[in-house]
Amino acid sequence: MEIRSRLLEQLVVEPGTAANIASRDSRWTGGPDFADLAHDELEQRAKDALRRGIEELSEAQELLWASDSYSLLVVLQAMDAAGKDSAIEHVMSGVNPQGVQVVSFGKPSAEELDHDFLWRITRALPERGRIGIFNRSHYEEVVALKVHPEWLETQRLPPGERDERFWQERYEDVNGFERHLDRSGTKIVKLFLHVSRAVQKERFLARLDTPGKEWKFNAADVDERARWDDYTAAFEDALTATSTTWAPWYVIPADHKPLTQVLVALVLAETVRSLDLRWPEVSEAEHAANLEARKKLEAEPSA
Repeated sequence: MEIRSRLLEQLVVEPGTAANIASRDSRWTGGPDFADLAHDELEQRAKDALRRGIEELSEAQELLWASDSYSLLVVLQAMDAAGKDSAIEHVMSGVNPQGVQVVSFGKPSAEELDHDFLWRITRALPERGRIGIFNRSHYEEVVALKVHPEWLETQRLPPGERDERFWQERYEDVNGFERHLDRSGTKIVKLFLHVSRAVQKERFLARLDTPGKEWKFNAADVDERARWDDYTAAFEDALTATSTTWAPWYVIPADHKPLTQVLVALVLAETVRSLDLRWPEVSEAEHAANLEARKKLEAEPSA
């Protein structure tokens, strides 16, 4: 537990402090606790830890479902090719699919543009007992649109300057929205997968070079890659402004996928544990009925 706590302390963006994305090492592999491990040993430790993390998350999800008092919303944001899809695939592999929903937000529809930017987010929230995963989210509204303010024109907003005050008000809207969700029983955990520019390039090229993977490549992503510094600045501003006690941000190093997946599982399991959930209690009447049912089962002739 001591190591887990130290890892979480390294990853969280403390509310009221700068995210400092640029100074965080995307190649970080766990700090002093794992510094003496060789690459192969680190790889195996990561695989073992992921297996345990998946089992722990599976148990946590069953308890979340049974208690039916909270839901968990996982927000995933990152540069392209940071490993969001693989993190979802591996970390959630042991969880009952009936209790999980994954939503990817793309270009807003005409109907969505006729509402405020949080309207479509509200409609996709997980119900109590379930885990919802937003693969990209309402944070596109304060990251991608800050890099491309011309995209705001389609939202037909009231007249006004799209200056720093405009973005600060959006951060306030997001914080207020998430505070409301937290008070209503939706626990929010936000993960920024921090990949380096060099590793993004490697993964882009791998998609082009690997048979059956080229469909994952989007040529437009290279144009967005040219705005790397702009996106980094937008993420820095957003994470700094919106990491709160009720919905914290965690910056997950994403150059080493196995460790990325371990850390995602760790954060999610610890988040559910923090809810201090309890298994539902059976009333005396229900317990008596169950005892009678047991007698009937035991009285049945053997097959």
